[in-house]
Amino acid sequence: MKAQISGFGAPALAALLLFSGLGLALLDLLPALPHLETSGGYDAQHLLLLYSTLPRMATALITGAALALSGTILQQVLRNPLASPTTLGVSAGANLALVSVMLAFPSLTGWGRDAVALAGSAAAAFAIFSISARHGFSPFSLILSGMIIGLWCGAAAAILILMNDQYLSGIFIWGAGSLSQQSWAIPISLLPKVALLAGLAFLAARPLALSQLGDAGATSLGLPIKWSRGVILAIAIALSALVTSAVGVIGFIGLVAPQIVRLAGARRVVSQLIWSPIAGAGLLLLTDEAIKLLAPGDFVPTGAVTALLGGPILIALLPRLATASRTPPGMASPRVAVANRTVSLGLLLLAVAALAAAAIFFGRAPDGAWAWLPAAAWDDILPLRLPRVAAAFGAGTVLGVTGLILQRLTGNEMASPEVLGVSAGATLGVAAAMFAFAAPGLTVQLAFAGGGALAVLLLIFLLSARSGFGPNRVLLAGIAFGAILDAGIGVLAASGDPRGLALIRWMSGSTYFVDNNVAASALIIALACLIAAFLASRWLALLQLGSETASELGLRIAPARGVLFGLSAIMTAAATLVVGPLSFVGLMAPHLAHGLGLRRPSIQLLAAALIGATLLVIADWAGRMIAFPYQVPAGLISALVGAPMLLFVLRGRP
Repeated sequence: MKAQISGFGAPALAALLLFSGLGLALLDLLPALPHLETSGGYDAQHLLLLYSTLPRMATALITGAALALSGTILQQVLRNPLASPTTLGVSAGANLALVSVMLAFPSLTGWGRDAVALAGSAAAAFAIFSISARHGFSPFSLILSGMIIGLWCGAAAAILILMNDQYLSGIFIWGAGSLSQQSWAIPISLLPKVALLAGLAFLAARPLALSQLGDAGATSLGLPIKWSRGVILAIAIALSALVTSAVGVIGFIGLVAPQIVRLAGARRVVSQLIWSPIAGAGLLLLTDEAIKLLAPGDFVPTGAVTALLGGPILIALLPRLATASRTPPGMASPRVAVANRTVSLGLLLLAVAALAAAAIFFGRAPDGAWAWLPAAAWDDILPLRLPRVAAAFGAGTVLGVTGLILQRLTGNEMASPEVLGVSAGATLGVAAAMFAFAAPGLTVQLAFAGGGALAVLLLIFLLSARSGFGPNRVLLAGIAFGAILDAGIGVLAASGDPRGLALIRWMSGSTYFVDNNVAASALIIALACLIAAFLASRWLALLQLGSETASELGLRIAPARGVLFGLSAIMTAAATLVVGPLSFVGLMAPHLAHGLGLRRPSIQLLAAALIGATLLVIADWAGRMIAFPYQVPAGLISALVGAPMLLFVLRGRP
């Protein structure tokens, strides 16, 4: 096939990125060049140059090209500008599969390791595509399902890592995407595999071009669309899996490089297949060299930093996406009719009380057997269990209420502190407090966490205001900000500072070190937030009627939204201090309350609060009991349970 390259700007931009990366690499090499030829004997600089610096540069070029090519294929096949190995959760699936198998077979290398990564990527891709196909592979459904799969895989991998502390540091840095090398083994092994898949991708250039005509158009020209689409997607998934197997998760290169090339003028499929890998190779090399220059050493994972580039690109793409309004949960047609709301709330209260009592008095005995706590052991065991249950109850209450407020405020049924990046903002605030103060107290942590959460909410508010707070725009903006903040947190956690390890454990949502003061504070904050939310319930009801109608009924829109956003930030900060940034409680509780047939905001607030508290108490109890005598953080347990539930909700929605 004779290729015609369209868009003279794309070759120039790709070459600029590549030569910029090579130029910065040359500056890194200059001090070591005199050591390239050695007359004999031991020369540490010579060995470092040959077996660390040069292999790392080669690995950056190969992996950057592979990820960019994978992203180009995914965007072409799915006709979605946001598709990439990272946003679709494919890399996270490979990472989970590798972590799981490597803990059992730490010496796994070569084709066996690649096969495990490919299986994990394929499983994640199958789950995502099966859900998104029902929605026409829309940006909303693809990115949401990819994010949920990615968070679920991340939570599962975190549980495995935290239960194997001896591998924690190495696996965390590798999983975050480390290009550090000690030999030529990885680039030599990776190059022929990537070259083979790249050749197959170029052979598939014509089917890729025809796929842009749509299923009917491509079929009319003789293309077996389903078979060809499956083969081409397999190439993209294999490229991503190979990179993850070799160096861990490198984020957003597959999203950024194709977009840069396309915006520079590359319109034809062949030109994108040529110039995107070159741009990706240069971009990743440039990023890696900048990391080495600004943060010498191998403690900062390159993959975490690339998200700092990908997040702004995702934000820049938001105006190009069509937004569509969705009916918030409180206004949707009921699926379950409950005639007597008092009976429903009464039964819910009884269930909450029973489950809280069971979490306190039922569990594992010292020998591992299931048993009720004997009265003789109350004085010894209750001071340990009660604070944890109380803290989980308070945090769950706050998250349930916050999720309902955000969903009604934005008109987006998938809004929650976790999804909108608000929890990530609170986490970054806590991280800043931990690194700024030797021993930050609860008040300082709450202030910093609230500031971080409020900053993210304000940014999302400003970015989405022009679109009338379109649900898709709000959601994708939150995901983008969450990716940027998570990258910053990942850099801090992998910096080698002992506080980084403490931050990792705290992010997992553990109630290990909750004492009576923290538990009492959680309950008091929960009560105060619940009262404040009830006072604002009329605003929530009026805002659902639309801005014009609410204004005519006497509601001042801007102040009301500002107060509700501020309240959401404070509540998110308080809950994040107890259970970390991942729980999904804020997303699940409002949907479950809606499933009970409760419609009025005040009634829904109470139900969401009780359901959120119940979910987190159950998660904390399960984390203490299922792997006894080990303990699994409640935030990770609730994320493992919440992600499949959300996928089920998304799959069932038209």
